Amino acid sequence: MYRAVLIFFFNLLLAITPSVFAEPPSPPGDLPGWKLVWNDEFEGSKFDESKWTVMEKNLNKNKELQFYAADDCYVEKGMAVLRSQKREYNGCHYTSGHIDTRGKFSQEYGRFEIRAKLPKGKGIWPAFWMLPEDKRWPPEIDVMEMIGSKPNRILMTLHHRQLDKPAHAGFAYVGPDYSADFHTFAVEWEPNRVAWYIDGQRRYFTPLDSPDTPFFIILNTAVGGILPGNPDDTTEFPVYYYIDYVRVWKRDPATDPKK
Repeated sequence: MYRAVLIFFFNLLLAITPSVFAEPPSPPGDLPGWKLVWNDEFEGSKFDESKWTVMEKNLNKNKELQFYAADDCYVEKGMAVLRSQKREYNGCHYTSGHIDTRGKFSQEYGRFEIRAKLPKGKGIWPAFWMLPEDKRWPPEIDVMEMIGSKPNRILMTLHHRQLDKPAHAGFAYVGPDYSADFHTFAVEWEPNRVAWYIDGQRRYFTPLDSPDTPFFIILNTAVGGILPGNPDDTTEFPVYYYIDYVRVWKRDPATDPKK
């Protein structure tokens, strides 16, 4: 009796909150209104150097504590892995992973998506974001940021310029524990419109100051800093940011459902 009741309520929960649960990966390809133009499924044994730069550098931004070490970035079992560790390295107490497509791939407008399982813990700060190829700032599009001490909260932000001063528009979406399983995170960036998606559901939208310059892609995990605070005794190392794929589409005028 009790088992039947539990099964009933579990199935009811599945029916009313489908976006809470991770979906299996889809094969790469076109979407309605979108043409796939760039992707990496990480099927080899190492990063494709024609697509990615693996960072070996201390960026020293936002009071972060990590050194981005190349050996914390690797490809394994069809995944890109960005590892964060507590270790002494080039004057820093932590190391982590950072990859980007700067100088290798950038695009103005489009749909940008990853499928990933995020690391958690106090002071852990995984992100999927984009910056202009021409080095201007702002703009910046943060497709996904997660504060590791709040693994059910995803930040989505557009940094732009208002009255000739830096400004931003954003939203924090509260959902499941995004460190427990894989989820998709995407942005649809178009003229005068930016929309954010989690597991295929639109979670935020803004028509403000859509950037109009090619952006490159960044995937990284910061350790410490202004936003997440620093690690403490509760933070377990190492932690891992697993990326199943990165895919980019452009609008296909011939099949655009909005036309």
